[in-house]
Amino acid sequence: MPFFRRPDYKSDATQFIDQLKAQQPDLEARQRAGRALLWDKAVDRNAWSEYRAARVPQKPYVYQTDNS
Repeated sequence: MPFFRRPDYKSDATQFIDQLKAQQPDLEARQRAGRALLWDKAVDRNAWSEYRAARVPQKPYVYQTDNS
């Protein structure tokens, strides 16, 4: 340990988060539940490969009217 050791620094944001977690112990569980609700989805790879195969190539200039 260094001779002139300074006390451990905690930023205001870290102190706020620590205080919030102390006040609401179930906060992380609720965050995980919200993430699972919106982001953690099972991916059907077969359906995605079919979607990619069914794509129609885009024209070079999308606003050009088709006169033919």
